[in-house]
Amino acid sequence: MTTKESDCKSPAKIEYKNHWNTAYTKNTTEKLGWFEEKAAQTMSLISKSGLKKTATILNVGVGSSVLIDELLADGYTNLIASDLSEKALTTLKDRLAEEAVKVTFIADDLIQPEKLNKLSNIDLWNDRAVLHFFLKEEEKAAYFNLLKQVVVKDGFVIIAVFALDGAEKCCGLELQRYNSEMLQERLGNQFKLITEFNHIFVNPYGGKRPYIYTLFQRINK
Repeated sequence: MTTKESDCKSPAKIEYKNHWNTAYTKNTTEKLGWFEEKAAQTMSLISKSGLKKTATILNVGVGSSVLIDELLADGYTNLIASDLSEKALTTLKDRLAEEAVKVTFIADDLIQPEKLNKLSNIDLWNDRAVLHFFLKEEEKAAYFNLLKQVVVKDGFVIIAVFALDGAEKCCGLELQRYNSEMLQERLGNQFKLITEFNHIFVNPYGGKRPYIYTLFQRINK
């Protein structure tokens, strides 16, 4: 994720919910720096997982992503769209219109969850460009503890984040960049890497942003 820094300044002390609500208020979805017209990379990994159309797919930090539109169009019937920003989720609901009733929307904080930690039996945890915003050890630990709590045995995890050669900031916020070995270390021996690939995302402003996409499967719980 990245956007024009002039559109997304961060104060010395960040109130993250307000920060992201402001970002989604100031820009239409198509003008957001992380907007992609097609979620082709994520869809390819979901297809590779072989999940049934009835699988429970939790999309964390979903924003107003077109991924939800594509999953619905492809026949997936048990989708959860979660984000810290209520504004992002409202934008997504409005765009989906009548299709929105087919999606469960959860506004919550991944680090201090009040709703997400009540979930269970998640077949796929999907994260495009959220994890890399968590810089503190306690934030990273909270993220992965929640993931491990809700994902079922034999379930899948997709994490797509800025690669080691990716941008150092997004939307005014510093980032932690990753490779697959770093993600595997965080996930531990409960998960195995199925596949990974690098992808250069070109944002709406022409900026090239190197990502790494990974697909893991849970082998024990």
